[in-house]
Amino acid sequence: MVNQKNEYTSNMSANKKSLKIDQILNLALAGVEISASQGAILLEADNADIWAVCSVANELRQKAVGNLVTYVVNRNINFTNVCIKRCGFCAFSRDFRQEEGYFLPLSEIIRRTKEAKEYGATEVCIQAGLPPQMEGNLYVELCKAVKEEVPDIHVHGFSPEEVLYGSIRSKCSITEYLERLKNAGVGSLPGTSAEILDQSLRDVISPGRISVTQWVEVITNAHKLGIPTTSTVMFGHIETALQISEHMALLRNIQKQTGGFTEFVPLSFVHAEAPMFLKGLNKTMKTGPSSLEVIKVHAVARIMLNNWISNIQASWVKEGDKMCQILLNAGVNDLGGTLINESISTSAGSLHGQLMKPAEFKSMIRESGRIPAERYTNYKIRSIDSGEFSSDELLDNIEGEAEEIFGSYQKLVLDENFRYSHPKNAQEKSSPL
Repeated sequence: MVNQKNEYTSNMSANKKSLKIDQILNLALAGVEISASQGAILLEADNADIWAVCSVANELRQKAVGNLVTYVVNRNINFTNVCIKRCGFCAFSRDFRQEEGYFLPLSEIIRRTKEAKEYGATEVCIQAGLPPQMEGNLYVELCKAVKEEVPDIHVHGFSPEEVLYGSIRSKCSITEYLERLKNAGVGSLPGTSAEILDQSLRDVISPGRISVTQWVEVITNAHKLGIPTTSTVMFGHIETALQISEHMALLRNIQKQTGGFTEFVPLSFVHAEAPMFLKGLNKTMKTGPSSLEVIKVHAVARIMLNNWISNIQASWVKEGDKMCQILLNAGVNDLGGTLINESISTSAGSLHGQLMKPAEFKSMIRESGRIPAERYTNYKIRSIDSGEFSSDELLDNIEGEAEEIFGSYQKLVLDENFRYSHPKNAQEKSSPL
């Protein structure tokens, strides 16, 4: 009898929760803005309620952007893995460990950019660690040199953390440094180094890293100068549902003021090689999000941001192609880029590879009942797939493994040709570039 009573009470509670979720979803369908607390309720949905959340997210996606699913042909160039920060989640950086630290010279960065262009890329994404005693104008000169050699490539480069570091090393304001980057040819900034925009949580997972206030300052000033940015969240570690939804609400408020975000990208925490996981620094840390949590975060992102940020991106590097196909029915309309040289997630233990060919994007999208379209960084459409495979796309026709053709992070950290030398040990005082 006691068990029956407990089961009845539990069912009553579940029914009340479902009713609340239904009310929130009806508000969303009516175009009402969902609050952070309401978003947290949706993120905690379970059982059949999860699919109700997905259904609403999918309907809102359909109304906002239709049936096109976009991707961009791009290349990642992470030019150094040496970093003065020691973030608990980052397996990419090698701080001062000479045996695995690398720094690509400018000639190699330009070579990789030209090669990307030859393979059909319209964008290079340039991000890296924060090398010690860096020359303040490093990012500016790097971008200027790339644009001089390949003027029609879009430089999607330098996270808010890098912009802040560049401004500090240059002894100038964030706004002035952003102006220098824009004049050098930076087309947009990746909205990374955001993790969760909750300072108390950041103090645990990345103490000493860019603060919430500083991140917002970089992003809003970039937008004011006409430099668009992406936006991200990293989840599946020690955050709460409310912290995720408050993060989305903060981004939404920024977008209301500036209109500068092009997309929102949820990024699953990859635990396998993360220092804070390996060292057991937090006993409550999860080993990344569950599959259902991944689905809910993407769906709730569409519901909370739909009126302001049209493009919700799924990261194939983090989630894999099969999960991405599910996410296309949970509010997602973009699958990111071909990448060619994915290093950061790979170094953390992601097993989904470093390159996604355009033909693979198209197949994945077509199998999901949607229409593939290649886009530019700013989401203008470059081409819509006709349904017929085009054999003249060089990236689709490479022979052999991508790692053999374009290199890999594992090989790069062992390549003595690109070994990093700390400025205090180097013969030249100038930047490694």
